[in-house]
Amino acid sequence: MGSVPSTPRNASVVPQDTVEYVIATFVGEKSFPLTSEFWHKLLELPLQFHWPPDRVRQACDSLAQNNYYTRHLAKLLIHLSYCLQDCISCPGAPSITFTKALNAAYLSSVFLTHTIENSKTGNFEELHLSLVDHEVPSGLPKDQSVENIIICSVLSFIGTVEASPRTYQLHCELLNFMMAAMSTQLLSGPSSGPKDFHPFLDAIMSQEASLVASVVSKLLVNYISQSLSGFSGASYSTFEGSQSGVLQKVGSAAANFVLFPLNLTVGSNNEASKSLLAQSSLHILLILVHFRSAVADDFIIGKNDGNGASDALHKEKTYFCENPFCKALENARDVEFDRLDVEGNAHSGPLARVPFASLYDTLGMCLADEAAILLLYSLVHGNADFLEYVLVRTDLDTLLMPILEILYNAPQRTSNQIYMLLIILLILSQDSTFNASVHKLDVYLHTNCLAALTNMAPHVHRLDAYASQRLVSLFHMLSRKYTKLAELQNDKMQINKVNSTEGDNMLEDVSMELHIYTDFLRIVLEIINAILTYALPRNPEVVYAVMHRQEIFEPFRNHPRFNELLENIFTVLDFFNTRLDAQELDGEWSVEKVLQVITNNCKSWHGEGMKRFTQLRFTYEQESHPEEFFIPYVWQLAVAKCGFAFSPSKINLFLVDLSRETAYRGEGDHKNHDGELSAQEVELDP
Repeated sequence: MGSVPSTPRNASVVPQDTVEYVIATFVGEKSFPLTSEFWHKLLELPLQFHWPPDRVRQACDSLAQNNYYTRHLAKLLIHLSYCLQDCISCPGAPSITFTKALNAAYLSSVFLTHTIENSKTGNFEELHLSLVDHEVPSGLPKDQSVENIIICSVLSFIGTVEASPRTYQLHCELLNFMMAAMSTQLLSGPSSGPKDFHPFLDAIMSQEASLVASVVSKLLVNYISQSLSGFSGASYSTFEGSQSGVLQKVGSAAANFVLFPLNLTVGSNNEASKSLLAQSSLHILLILVHFRSAVADDFIIGKNDGNGASDALHKEKTYFCENPFCKALENARDVEFDRLDVEGNAHSGPLARVPFASLYDTLGMCLADEAAILLLYSLVHGNADFLEYVLVRTDLDTLLMPILEILYNAPQRTSNQIYMLLIILLILSQDSTFNASVHKLDVYLHTNCLAALTNMAPHVHRLDAYASQRLVSLFHMLSRKYTKLAELQNDKMQINKVNSTEGDNMLEDVSMELHIYTDFLRIVLEIINAILTYALPRNPEVVYAVMHRQEIFEPFRNHPRFNELLENIFTVLDFFNTRLDAQELDGEWSVEKVLQVITNNCKSWHGEGMKRFTQLRFTYEQESHPEEFFIPYVWQLAVAKCGFAFSPSKINLFLVDLSRETAYRGEGDHKNHDGELSAQEVELDP
């Protein structure tokens, strides 16, 4: 091929003008067939030169303009597939094989992201992933699309090749490629529709169950192994010539160059490099698990015109296809224990095998990260085996203490983070064993989630003074709000009599809020009543707190929603007040003396006169369309945490601060004295 420059075998001495010429040839008008020597020249280049953002964007724009004729993006993906197959079939292959795969993955991510980001059609026709018939080589399956071929190869490498110093960078870059390929979701709205088109995600979801299970298992293992990933810069000598990227981080969202991992040649003390594979694996797993593909079925109904005649009307019914990655995570099993199902039969089909003990410990260490919280939710909500494993662990504090610490510092956390943690607690509190054990650790969570506390109340054991007082204070706070709303409702009713038009809407709002606080008060009374009915002898501090503030219950004694519950509370008050009155006391009553009398009389308490009510049990049920919350949430975390650059103005999946657009586009770069642009690294600040 005369137009292709020769490349010396010693890649480290390739001049920059040669590198630029080869890249320019790749994005130019001339089309090179798959069998051309040009692709070897391209993928063997040492990517160690710096380009300014405007040059990068020009290259991406050129490829987007010429790709319709050259189909170079599709051919690059096919060569990436070839390289990965070589790496899989021969783990001991020469280092140049891994270098070519690494370069192919990186270049594919760069140009793929740019094309997706600037797509003008919802079906991403600009990708031009099909080849002209005469260019399809004989060894390429003609019944498979390019996106399916490359996705199968990428997932096969991730699922079968162990992460090691030799393969670490390639694993990281393939996860970046996955992020780029799946970024079509960023252009969609939060609600999946049958007209949404995600070529690579659809290919991912069509893979064999065995491959899916191995990928889920490997992504979880990558995440678990983060504390062990001490790969240092010395380990990267596998890749000839300390590569740090011709298409280095240059702050171009259009080109997606913040993805480049070849700058990982850092010291072994750099924690960011150690956790890169773990973090990327977690975010990719969450995106895959929460993806939903909508499909519409046509059906016909009859329409009657009232005169006996009818017309056929075509309607659509939308449903979601089963997500194999979600199913694989739900069916994941502990590597140390193969549990039979309820009928005594082992699960049929391939399963993801994960060390639950290591996963449990890793989650406990990483719950400050929102993605870790989302993974924990996905496991305890969807995987019955993992939930059971969590509930039988004797060291509940491994998970609970980080959760409680986050809840205690709730103002510093996001609302989604708090929301997910409370759901996790509610799921755990549905188990009586958990409720019986949790009180041995930290009772402050009682002030954070009424539903979880209600489930726990009958099992409370030695609730301390602070928590007991907070529980009663919670009732007092709610009662004051209730009283103000009741008075306001009465005032609005008076206004309504004078001017019904003005008062109707205001009265409706007040009545709705009053109803909410009535329910809140009822639940708190249920909690107090359950403790006093089922666990009074073990909780003298609760009795003391109720006696100390007994006047706050009096206004609600005859309330129709509360009177039955308050009868029990006043039965307890009468019992202990009588015992206190019968005591002969020298001097003033002190807290210690009152508590001592209560503690002594708890032993003789038998619950006479107490009415037993059906215990409230709260369970968690996922919304009918959970993807509307989880898909934007997962991508928001991935974009913020993984350094994945995508133009904020192009994102429709979630709200973005558009003031960051300048930084994304590299407009913060400044010129040298000679007027040339110098590359400045610009990353998304989480």
